[in-house]
Amino acid sequence: MTELPRVQRLPSVCPHDCPSACSLEVEVIDGRSIGRVRGSKRQTYTDGVICAKVARYAERIHHPDRLLYPLRRVGPKGSGAFERISWDEALDEIAERFLALEEQFGAETIWPYYYAGTMGLVMRDGINRLRNAKRYSGQFSTICTTSAWTGYIAGTGRLAGADPREMAKSDCVVIWGTNPVHTQVNVMHHAVKARKERGAKIVAIDIYRNATIDQADLGLVLRPGTDGALACAVMHVLFRDGLADRDYLVRFADGTEELEAHLATRTPEWAAAITGLSVEEIEAFAELVGTRKRSYFRLGYGFARQRNGAVNMHAALCVPTVTGAWQHEGGGAFHSNSGVYKWRKGLIEGLDKADPKVRQLDQSQIGRILTGDAEALRQGGPVRALFIQNTNPVSVAPEQELVKRGFARDDLFTVVHEQFMTETAAMADIVLPATQFMEHDDLYQGGGHQHIMWGGKLIDPPGECRSNHEVICALAQRLGAEHRGFSMNPREIVDWTLQQTGRGTLEELIASEFHDIQPDFETAHYLKGFGWPGGRFRFKPDWSKVPNSNAGLTGPHAAIPAMPDHWNVIETADAEHPFRLATSPARNFLNSSFTETPTARKKEGGPTLMLHPDDAAKLGIAQGDAILVGNRRGEVHLDAVLFDGLVRGVVIAESIWPNGAHRGGRGINTLTGADSIAPFGGAAFHDNRVWIRKV
Repeated sequence: MTELPRVQRLPSVCPHDCPSACSLEVEVIDGRSIGRVRGSKRQTYTDGVICAKVARYAERIHHPDRLLYPLRRVGPKGSGAFERISWDEALDEIAERFLALEEQFGAETIWPYYYAGTMGLVMRDGINRLRNAKRYSGQFSTICTTSAWTGYIAGTGRLAGADPREMAKSDCVVIWGTNPVHTQVNVMHHAVKARKERGAKIVAIDIYRNATIDQADLGLVLRPGTDGALACAVMHVLFRDGLADRDYLVRFADGTEELEAHLATRTPEWAAAITGLSVEEIEAFAELVGTRKRSYFRLGYGFARQRNGAVNMHAALCVPTVTGAWQHEGGGAFHSNSGVYKWRKGLIEGLDKADPKVRQLDQSQIGRILTGDAEALRQGGPVRALFIQNTNPVSVAPEQELVKRGFARDDLFTVVHEQFMTETAAMADIVLPATQFMEHDDLYQGGGHQHIMWGGKLIDPPGECRSNHEVICALAQRLGAEHRGFSMNPREIVDWTLQQTGRGTLEELIASEFHDIQPDFETAHYLKGFGWPGGRFRFKPDWSKVPNSNAGLTGPHAAIPAMPDHWNVIETADAEHPFRLATSPARNFLNSSFTETPTARKKEGGPTLMLHPDDAAKLGIAQGDAILVGNRRGEVHLDAVLFDGLVRGVVIAESIWPNGAHRGGRGINTLTGADSIAPFGGAAFHDNRVWIRKV
């Protein structure tokens, strides 16, 4: 008689770069493999709902193309020619090369480079313990959050907002600058619940008619980078029509009179000319949020990936302050709760070893750094060695032509610790095989909610895969790096971190699976005061003093408008580049993750560009035609998709396909820039002017 496999349903946490950080229930089969992955119903933000990408995670964790053994390059860089070596050979060679470079050129010639391939605190951030212990070059992480967080904190004084589960208790949910049907299904889940149970209206604001706009009661499609103009016109109407909550503003805001005077000329007609929206659409939106006081503004990252992104985030955040929506359950605003955790990360990151004199290199400018740009190098010496975990810059970093040229340097020694042979790994001298999240222990937090979560090891990794922590500790031993965190296992580090942060013990977290640390209603809604001295929301922030991490003022910071406004520092179209390109998220990929799984690739089809049919007709382009898209940074081959859900002159490439999936081998980030967003940096992935030609 055939024995049936033993199936356990065990808790875990999605580690990917997504604010939802979903609590999971995973089928573990005979202790060796995984089956179905479901959302946990016990965790009230996940509420049993997860994205299709993670639901089919077995495709990724058991993929036949996973890296299994350490490899050494034996052919030219990028040729894909590697030989298998042992872990001892790999680690010894890395340490020997690093130590030799350090002795000859100083420790700052080595640059540990990472980001959010896993959001687990130990596996993501432990690389900084090695960096700090050795005084290797620092990293200023700008590629995702900097401009959005700065814009939000400019108003509130801290990075926190109304409980995101309150969306289900709202009378109007405004989803602005994010496409949650593609990227955060839980946002849509709670918004739709409000519509079903309360008759709430859903407003979606984006730069093309995407899957979220299709589900909205009011969908606003505006030109990229014009969100500040929309916000100003809405506030103009609120003051004009008596829908501003003046009693609330007297108690909780600074600069109201100056704001109202400033907005006198920011009429719906003014904003319509800038945004491409109609006056009627702007008026309807203003009336909706002005009369439905329980309006919840869910503000995303997308509209902050413009050169005026911090200003636009702040302007959008001002709207629920003018209406007084913060006073009501189901009202107010939310971008991220990352500011509520207040972790003591000294052990994870080795902060006691940090030297403030070590240079901080801008993550987004890796192309400029590797090609010797003196300003990007902070006037220091070249980077001659890279140690990379949790990111794939040869696909995802802006200014790809510079990035690829830098990685191709013969004098650059590159080590990549990865799960698959990504395009970055293919450029490495040494490739190390990495575990996936169900194969190691880690601690997680939600950016889009307020839970601390434990994700324990469920199965053994295949081949000789090792976790980030194991590799960092093994290298530290060979490099002479000293810190007590190198002699501890992840559970010990997590237990110390929890206790030092006042969040109990690891044993308690494992027993409960997660801790809900949502602040009380009055704190979350800033009814005890906003985070600035004096406790008032700032319509007129001092941008130079916004308390977000930074490496100093950058970009045209001196020209930031004093009050919310349309700040025209974006890459506007011109005669040579008549189109504006945004690289919006694909539904089945997450940045460059999941591009290797067969179902995701099949569902996405291939690299395409959405054009308005009228724009295509003027260029003689038909559905499916091969086209070339370019600007001063380079050229990319795509296939045309005619789509009338765009403003004329705007084109969308849902991304990120590997460079190798494009004819000519150049991916979409060939066209994106790495110049810093004011005031503290960031990458303007959705702010590019381009020309288009039929091939």
